[in-house]
Amino acid sequence: MQKIDRRKKITIFIVDDSEIVRDRITSMLSEVPAVNIVGYADNPLSAMEGIIKSNPDVVILDIFLIGGSGIHVLKNIRGKKITAKVIVLTNYAQEEYRKKCFEEGADYFFDKSIEFDRVVNVITKISTAE
Repeated sequence: MQKIDRRKKITIFIVDDSEIVRDRITSMLSEVPAVNIVGYADNPLSAMEGIIKSNPDVVILDIFLIGGSGIHVLKNIRGKKITAKVIVLTNYAQEEYRKKCFEEGADYFFDKSIEFDRVVNVITKISTAE
């Protein structure tokens, strides 16, 4: 009997100003069969252009970017009624940032230094949701 793969394809756009972090996220997510990374950005303008163009299922977003703020990107995503799930992944996990991100519409908020691996768990969960 053939096993049925119930995972749906998940498109992801990564917004982080560190190429090392972007590579690490990409490497980790390559282990999830249902993932397709559709773009990268390191600044708010490129992020919004790429997100609008690719219409991803998930955006992985850092707070501090080259020339601006991920919180501003998050606000724009929600203001434009983009329905992507937003995972904030940052080194700035202080409560005020966490609160602000959730107020602006983040779905998840993780500290890069101790919760990096939780991103894979969330993506796996999203890909198997019915």
